[in-house]
Amino acid sequence: MSLSQMARSIRESVTLKLNQTAALLREKGEPVIHLGGGEPKSKTPIDAIVSCTSVLNSGDIKYTPPDGIPALKKAIIRYTEEHYARAVRPENVVASCGAKQAIMAALIAILDPKDEVIFPSPYWVSYPEMVKLAGGVPVAVKAEDGSFSPTVKEIADAVGSYTKAIILNSPNNPSGVMYSREFIAGIVELCEKKNLWLIMDDTYNRLVFDGRAPINCYDFSTDDLEQSRLIVINCVSKMYAMTGFRIGWAVGNREVVQAMSTIQSQQTSGPATPSQWAAAGALNGIQNSIEALRLTLENNRNILMDRLGAFPGVRVTRPDGAFYSFPDFSNYQKDSQKLAEFLLDKVRVVTVPGREFGMEGHLRISFCGAIKEITEGVERIRWALDPTAPNEIYLGGRRLVRDWM
Repeated sequence: MSLSQMARSIRESVTLKLNQTAALLREKGEPVIHLGGGEPKSKTPIDAIVSCTSVLNSGDIKYTPPDGIPALKKAIIRYTEEHYARAVRPENVVASCGAKQAIMAALIAILDPKDEVIFPSPYWVSYPEMVKLAGGVPVAVKAEDGSFSPTVKEIADAVGSYTKAIILNSPNNPSGVMYSREFIAGIVELCEKKNLWLIMDDTYNRLVFDGRAPINCYDFSTDDLEQSRLIVINCVSKMYAMTGFRIGWAVGNREVVQAMSTIQSQQTSGPATPSQWAAAGALNGIQNSIEALRLTLENNRNILMDRLGAFPGVRVTRPDGAFYSFPDFSNYQKDSQKLAEFLLDKVRVVTVPGREFGMEGHLRISFCGAIKEITEGVERIRWALDPTAPNEIYLGGRRLVRDWM
């Protein structure tokens, strides 16, 4: 069987694969701790459930416009006005099957073959593959100082004649680092000067810690949305803990939004009707679930930092938001794939290899789960790696002896 060159060049989503691996091990009764996930454990807001149930009970579940039902677009417009202080019209909004499809549709809408898309490293695992699926060339930029935040100059130096767009994700997946206002302002200015698109992935924009306020990218952009090349991506998946509903959206100028809508009309015909009503219910309903989640995540972050801070040989950058940390384990193993496989095999802890995010030696550790799993997971990792740890432990009622030291 001969598959296309594109099909052979695209890698599967490592995070989704790990979710499947963890689920299979748990079905077998293995005491797995999943620290690799990107899924809050809180429940779907009741307003989303009521709205979704209402349309399900009506039995009238039909096709919708490819860019979203009017009720959802109206809720997105209100959300944009409230959190971005920017008035937009329905033709500036397209609802999608998750933020991933919104980004994918945007890339297809703006890229020609061989066009380059720049993003800082570390980056979300799907960016390179989505750029390739759209026919483009991914260009990752690492900070020369080894940090998780390149400078504007480092990004600007990567811009070439084929550069078409830049993607920013802040707070960042996998590091949790929040780019500074100066950096985001500089990138907006760079894009406007060079006539580049800027895709601002604001998936975690409201999940920030330590009293910091979300950064509004529109603060640095032209007031005329129709002249702007800024595409802002959001979704209900993370902040409302509604990952399974698969609803995201993009806000941009009418031309790019219309192109994205046309693309989606040929891909999916539009997002699922019950999911759209659920998202509208979440956006229009009581908003205290977001703050409750944010506070829980900040507390989880603090506990994880305490545990990792006491872990000899591990270098940690304190996350500013989202629900990921990206510690450097290279003092123990520079090959992050081998390290992640080792930890899963020996102590049944799921992590994500740093190489998938563009940085070797690191592991992505999520802190959106239960405190007990976070603390026990780190203790298992330490027992597996730290030569000063006891030689045996009991894991899931089984006695384990460390025979690899």
